[in-house]
Amino acid sequence: MDTLANVSVDELAEPLTYPVEAFVSKEYAQAEGDRLWSKVWQHAGRVEEIPKVGDFLTYDVGADSIVIVRSAPDTIKAFHNVCSHRGRRLVDIPAGAQCAHGNKTGFVCGFHAWRYNLDGKCTFKLDESDWKGALTEQRTSLNEVKVDTWGGWIFINMDPNCVSLREYLEPAASILDPFELGRMRYKWRQWVIFDANWKTAIEAFMEPYHVAGTHTQMLEHGQYYAYSAAYGLHGVSGFDERDPTMKMKQSTTVTRAGKGKDPRASTYALQNEIYTTVNKASTTETLVNAAKRLVDELPEGTPADQVIKHWLERAKADDAARGVTWPTITPDQMSKAGLAWSIFPNMAILQGITFALCYRARPYGDDPHKCVFESYAIERYPEGGEPKTEWVYADPTEANWGLVLSQDFSNMAAVQKGMRSRGFRGTLPNPHQERKITNFHRNLARYMRAGAPSVLPSGSK
Repeated sequence: MDTLANVSVDELAEPLTYPVEAFVSKEYAQAEGDRLWSKVWQHAGRVEEIPKVGDFLTYDVGADSIVIVRSAPDTIKAFHNVCSHRGRRLVDIPAGAQCAHGNKTGFVCGFHAWRYNLDGKCTFKLDESDWKGALTEQRTSLNEVKVDTWGGWIFINMDPNCVSLREYLEPAASILDPFELGRMRYKWRQWVIFDANWKTAIEAFMEPYHVAGTHTQMLEHGQYYAYSAAYGLHGVSGFDERDPTMKMKQSTTVTRAGKGKDPRASTYALQNEIYTTVNKASTTETLVNAAKRLVDELPEGTPADQVIKHWLERAKADDAARGVTWPTITPDQMSKAGLAWSIFPNMAILQGITFALCYRARPYGDDPHKCVFESYAIERYPEGGEPKTEWVYADPTEANWGLVLSQDFSNMAAVQKGMRSRGFRGTLPNPHQERKITNFHRNLARYMRAGAPSVLPSGSK
């Protein structure tokens, strides 16, 4: 990568700014394909989507289309979705669909019927002798793409010289491993083509700093002061306390006590608020029901830490009774994992003991003012008890996404418009609560060779 002036990790704690070119420039959007998307690991689906040999799914980003297939019981392969003959896409995505998926014994080009097996080898070329021996296996096999899995997700990388997925994900992978995300399954999944840059969209979920201004209804039951920290390419946020004496390990995560004098009542109020307004995600029905019983099972005056301990023990027992086993996560591991992770460049994970709410945003062609935005919930279920789900296109309304996500959509569209204003003097991210965002731009600039954050001089206009 070219050398450019960039901030250090330590400087992320300082007041910074970064340019808006990355959000509004068509030239920047066009350059992302070569400089970013062809160089990074990006999650393309879940392992559960392709359980049987021949199961496949497609993943598109910008101008590139990838087909991912289970070629053997324990092998997943990925290829550029293009025939080696004349460049026709091998697998068409149905109109209005998020991706193509199904099961095949091999791939047949719809143009001239060239055929490929699940390992990408071309097994039939019509009138092959006409090429006088020039159609070698190397020339005709599908162009393979790096593929690996972590946490139940399938990741792809188009760079043949890339680092391993594990190296790329660290230290986030090790910190999140105790949650055993690979044992969770889809609860629901929705997508929409939205009027905002993909970075505008994903950044809306990188910090809780916006709750006081956007999700005002949530302030009744919880406080949302937060920290934000950089971990290499990635970043984490968690709930914080303005008063350091009020900190406790459980308070950084989504499984925390609510606001008020009686933590028994406020913990239920907070969990129920989250569940009913975040599209039945960010917690589970088991956790909500166990929290509802706290006022009956514990005496008034029970300290908050004991309320949380009892609540989680009862919810764990309730889940065990229905065949859901909790992973073993220590309080220190829970605290370090925080509330939510940003996996560079375009993945967000808000994780809990038995659930996660996830987001992904991708460019929509080379239009800097549109993106493909996706959100889905995963959860632990009894063996074989997970629901059958498909990607559902959902207009960005409260009825489709819940109150909280519909409020986020409103911000995303308004931010995209506002950054184009000649009256906008530049970004002023919070040094403590929005450090995930400045770290994102620090890393983005390394790939794009442009747009690095810079420290704001003290007292400047």
